[in-house]
Amino acid sequence: MAAGPVLGHEFWIEPVDYTLDPGAPVIAELKNGQEFVGNTLSYFGPRITRFDMIRGNDVVAVMGRAGDIPAMTMDAPAEGLWSIVHETRPQKLTYDSWDKFAAFAEHKDFPDIAARHEARGLPREGFGETYTRHVKSLVAIGSGLGSDVISGMETEFVALLNPYTDALDAGLPVRLLYQGAPREDAQVEIFDRAPDGAVAISTLRTDDTGTALIPVQPGHEYLLDAVVLRPAPDSAPEVWQSLWAGLTFAVP
Repeated sequence: MAAGPVLGHEFWIEPVDYTLDPGAPVIAELKNGQEFVGNTLSYFGPRITRFDMIRGNDVVAVMGRAGDIPAMTMDAPAEGLWSIVHETRPQKLTYDSWDKFAAFAEHKDFPDIAARHEARGLPREGFGETYTRHVKSLVAIGSGLGSDVISGMETEFVALLNPYTDALDAGLPVRLLYQGAPREDAQVEIFDRAPDGAVAISTLRTDDTGTALIPVQPGHEYLLDAVVLRPAPDSAPEVWQSLWAGLTFAVP
């Protein structure tokens, strides 16, 4: 389990189809990997704190059985834009090498991590971290009408336009939240997968309203990733916590 965050592996929801006819099954995989390519994970209840589909005030729980691959297969609810939300329980790892932790922190835009670590009097090896995943995917059923919603995850992306029904000539604006508040001047990593499978990677920063404007192209699929890295509570044996927000969507 240590290999995931140490090497900057992302976690995301990948629907088989982002746009569905009414009544068609919603099928989605849980993925873990790098550069928008990864392993498919099975449904495993003890690691999940939340797995829902949300449209406005409607919330439909995603149910699965241990070992299910894909992790999500369910009948489509009513028409509209639905947000699939998945949140994991904390998982733990131990760093035997400072270089691995420093590389992860630098990649996820925490260049001051050495000073923060030293200021707390922490050792440079043998220290622990917990990490949680807070991911969302947007799917359109039927007309696909509607808006993304704030789901209440501790950190999350919220799309400010509907990628399936709105004009995106200027891009897709998204807001990054942490504990319900906009997260300003934060790095957003963008993974852009073209129809031929080629993936382009770039980064943007959120503005003072926590908003970033994501450039998009028709026919492409996107993964957005942003990480919070904070001290763990004094009562915890681990010394750092990372919270990973992710959002996937496609542009017709």
